[in-house]
Amino acid sequence: MAAEIDLETKKTEDPRSIAAYLVSRLKKKGADDVVVSASREEAAQLKFSNSLISTTQSWQSDKLNIFVAIDKKLVGTSIRDMSKPAADDAVTKLLKFAAAAAPNREYMGIAEGPFRYSGIPETYDKAIAGLGETAVDILSGAINVAKNNGAKRTAGVLETTVSSSYLLTSNGVEAEDTGTQAYFSIRAFVDKYASGHHVCNSRVLRKFMPEASAEKAATIAKQAVNPKNGTPGTYDIIFAPLPFANLIESVGKASSIFNVESKLSCLAEKIGKRVGSENVTLVDDGRLPNGFNSVRFDEEGVPTQKNVIIDRGVLKTYLHNTSTARRHKTKTTANAGLVTPLPFNLIFEKGKFNKEEMIGQVKRGLIVTNVWYTRFQNYEAGDFSTIPRDGIFLIENGKVTAPVKELRISDNLIHILQSIAAVGKDQEALFGWEVEIPTLTPPVLVKGVRVTKSAE
Repeated sequence: MAAEIDLETKKTEDPRSIAAYLVSRLKKKGADDVVVSASREEAAQLKFSNSLISTTQSWQSDKLNIFVAIDKKLVGTSIRDMSKPAADDAVTKLLKFAAAAAPNREYMGIAEGPFRYSGIPETYDKAIAGLGETAVDILSGAINVAKNNGAKRTAGVLETTVSSSYLLTSNGVEAEDTGTQAYFSIRAFVDKYASGHHVCNSRVLRKFMPEASAEKAATIAKQAVNPKNGTPGTYDIIFAPLPFANLIESVGKASSIFNVESKLSCLAEKIGKRVGSENVTLVDDGRLPNGFNSVRFDEEGVPTQKNVIIDRGVLKTYLHNTSTARRHKTKTTANAGLVTPLPFNLIFEKGKFNKEEMIGQVKRGLIVTNVWYTRFQNYEAGDFSTIPRDGIFLIENGKVTAPVKELRISDNLIHILQSIAAVGKDQEALFGWEVEIPTLTPPVLVKGVRVTKSAE
């Protein structure tokens, strides 16, 4: 694993010239591989609580990351002062640190460039870049929609980001990209026990729908009034897209070869084997139009692509960078992470059922609209627990009968995948506090899920 040191000052020069300077200096000092990536992020954030905007802030962040391999010794650092003196200081410290580091014998190098790149639709929108004070009107409109749909108070955040990146490596790779993002999260409350949560995100303003999210959150909260304590047992559970995205993110992370080799994955030694029902097809797509994490290249500069991780229940691939792919005698999936390959955008393929049809299939079950504190007791086995929050609803004989509370899901990730009996036809794009890898998923019906008390 690469060791890291941190240096922080302020920008003074063009990052492209500093990147070229660093690659040249480090190669002359004996580096085998060098990757330098420069990024700029301009962000604006509006926080709200008690249905009022409480905080507004904006910032600009410039950063340059440096990865170096010398005799299989891997070191890295980041600087914010993009000047030659700061670069020289970084080189000195990197070389000193490399001299004291142990070699990583499994390291097999970075990609050989150059590459050609094509654009990705709907990843940059000048309307988001120039949004300015209009963001206040957008947020106020969403808060009012929640209020008009029964919410007594709301809280959350609206964020917009404009970013640019530039990458240069010692293996002939030069690449750059720009992007915009808009993100909205809202919790709506009717009383202490009745709340709803929803999020939305988009790379383009015309597909950014905070008012729809506000309405959904308020509707869940209104339906969750006067919940009764839930009873532990085995339930068929309809996971709404938001909580299911949380679980699918764990599957995506488990597909990283780094986690497989580190014994932190329940997918180890399962390539070509069935890990889910035939309803399970999971894709990683770094080029997804309007994908919240879509980008033209990975951290080595390899053009991103679409990878089918699970096809109708069968595990097809792990996610690789160049080094791990060479070690496993396969091709990179363009998911670098120079150390830890990870998904860009996870897509759980949609099915054919609407919500009412899935509810009609359930004799004794629950609808879960959100979860938090997902924790794994055993990553290798896939044993986990998570706590449903906000609206939880009891289903009896094909009908929703009451809101409930005080429950915990305690099950196994492979069992969840293998027990998916029905998949919804409407996907939602999710990202946020509990879903760090952008995920596009419909709701799903999972049979025979173990449910305990939240205090257990």
